[in-house]
Amino acid sequence: MSDREMSKDEALKDEAALPSATSATPVGSPPADLLRTAADRALTEDFALALLKRTDLPPDVIEQLARNANALKSRKVMVALASHAHTPRHVSVPLARQFYTFDLMKVALSPTVPADVKVAVDDVLIGRLKTVTIGERLTLARRASGRVAAALLLDVEAIGTKIVAAKTVARETRVMQAALENPRLTEALVINSVLRPLASAALVHTVAQHTKWSCRREIRAALLRTEHLSLARALEFSREIPTPLLHELLAASRLPVQIKDQLLREDQAGFPPASC
Repeated sequence: MSDREMSKDEALKDEAALPSATSATPVGSPPADLLRTAADRALTEDFALALLKRTDLPPDVIEQLARNANALKSRKVMVALASHAHTPRHVSVPLARQFYTFDLMKVALSPTVPADVKVAVDDVLIGRLKTVTIGERLTLARRASGRVAAALLLDVEAIGTKIVAAKTVARETRVMQAALENPRLTEALVINSVLRPLASAALVHTVAQHTKWSCRREIRAALLRTEHLSLARALEFSREIPTPLLHELLAASRLPVQIKDQLLREDQAGFPPASC
């Protein structure tokens, strides 16, 4: 590399690493040197990433970088650009649509990404679930956001009629189990999943037997409103629910009439509640 080229690279690096004094510049009027750096067609991946590490980087500079075709040849730069806290939504979301599965997951889990962008990125990822491999589904079930994990619970059920091989059934069951163990999955998401029309017997039975979720009163109440809960589990869950609430739940429940009648008889008999 010539001395002239080295000097240019050093200048770009210095601009990307300017001290925080530049953060005093109003966001609406970014420093001209940062704009020039972001627009430079010779900008390398390393210097673009150094620029995007600046937490005070103004949106105008980010938009200029997003128009730099040479910088966007780098996947790392694209991911960093979409993950920056100041990247406008009209820049980050279209970029995300070009990402691979796990890059989408990385952006959605980034603490710097605004909440509305995370939702949009999750939606892109959820829309791809039917096209990803079993291995990718398993990883997403374990590590993705709670919304993606909940979508996988239902997606497993939605494609269940297409599953023929026993090994594939076992793999999809592993995906569902992994999703239920996802630390980002919330009680509200589980309740919403089991109450959805797409939720089938496999999902209801798995949640009803899960050591973590089956002990929660709100989830037990939701399961009593589904059509697939077994009589044994329905009896167990109903015993800890006050009579007025139980009647209200059963009035809106999709359980078979025979099970509903049995639950009401047991309630009138006054059986003691079962411990979890």
